[in-house]
Amino acid sequence: MSRPSAGAAYEAAKIRFELGEDVRLRREQLGLTQAELAERTGLQQPAVARFEAGGTMPTIPMLERLAEALEMRLSVEFQPLREAG
Repeated sequence: MSRPSAGAAYEAAKIRFELGEDVRLRREQLGLTQAELAERTGLQQPAVARFEAGGTMPTIPMLERLAEALEMRLSVEFQPLREAG
């Protein structure tokens, strides 16, 4: 990962995976199936499955719909990059 593009691709994949995992965990806490979450959000069940697996980079409106369906508040923030070394 010495190339900047490789690092950016890694970070994007990490974000997708973490968002998907957070959605899956909350969905399970609420006792919802993927189909039930899909119905609440207006998505199709395969789209929910892809998102939970980290295969989709969501838009802000999609995150807002998911947050509402999961009875949560969406918070988006900027954080400083870590200092190298």
